Amino acid sequence: MSESHRVFFAVVAGLAIMLAAGVWLLSATPGALVNEDPLRLGPTVAPDRERLIVVIEEGEGGRQIAAKLEDAGVIESARAFRVLAAFMGVGDDLAAGSYEFQAGETALAAVQRISQGITVSRSVTIREGLRAEEIAELMESEGIVTADAFLAALGEEYEASFLSELPAGAGVEGFLFPARYQLELETTAHEMVQRLLSAFDVRYQETIAPLLAKSDLTLLETVTLASIVEREAVVPDERATISSVFNNRLLIGQGLQADPTVQYAAAADPASVAKYGWWKLELTVNDLAFDSPYNTYVYAGLPPGPIANPGLDSLVAAAGPAETEYFYFVACGDGTGRHVFSATLEEHNLNVDLAYRGECES
Repeated sequence: MSESHRVFFAVVAGLAIMLAAGVWLLSATPGALVNEDPLRLGPTVAPDRERLIVVIEEGEGGRQIAAKLEDAGVIESARAFRVLAAFMGVGDDLAAGSYEFQAGETALAAVQRISQGITVSRSVTIREGLRAEEIAELMESEGIVTADAFLAALGEEYEASFLSELPAGAGVEGFLFPARYQLELETTAHEMVQRLLSAFDVRYQETIAPLLAKSDLTLLETVTLASIVEREAVVPDERATISSVFNNRLLIGQGLQADPTVQYAAAADPASVAKYGWWKLELTVNDLAFDSPYNTYVYAGLPPGPIANPGLDSLVAAAGPAETEYFYFVACGDGTGRHVFSATLEEHNLNVDLAYRGECES
């Protein structure tokens, strides 16, 4: 037999062996293929494309996962899933987690998604300036955890480098960092709070701690001041100037007289929250006289702790305020959200009069 014939027969034999192996794999057991329905890699798509969530537990193998997907109606053939996972070499790389499918997915799509660990996630955006109770309500409205569970979790133990800088008894209000978060479907209240604190910790190590080294304020004082700045500032470029006003007042022992601190104090009354929400917009003379350590019209200096959860820009402004001679500011009455600043009470009173008339001194 010539060399070319030997090569030809070797190739044919090799192809025959590969075909036989493929038949064996596809049939799960040798000889069973002729007794089973044809293998389907693709779906018969459900008319309404029902959304299905399948939870893969730690330790579940390919056979269990395949059966779970078939039972849930995700795929039509558990056998197809097993065969594809074997052919693709990912049988040992099927990751635990919650996965979202539509009824009638292809077995190939299911294998790819689970082997790549593309689990179900949801996103939630926490805005700057929310207090813990508002974040709790947001968690519940987004279906992540209940408000009560979130608030209860605030008192649990957590890991973050900045926590050692806080005095004993300090809570985590102010340190629940505002940002957009991608969450696993099964996120717990404890895990959610840890995510928020860890996000703050990253900014603390990268940005806040270096600024504190040049500041006379402690971390808690800085975050407390930042929370007031966050609630006062509407226009971003005014944060550092607003911070300078409060810093100048702190230096001479003058009361901060910040309305947001009164709003925070007023929310200690459930009746006020029920009627006005967490931030009462129109404050009365009685409100300004309300006896609370958080009321900066009554007590000089910073309140005992943060009144909200500030973003990074307000934290930076609190730790590194602008250098000004301002001691007063009032919101312009022109609807822009800007403020007009002044160094003396006389100037301030003139600016207040202009603001009430819808004007703003440049």
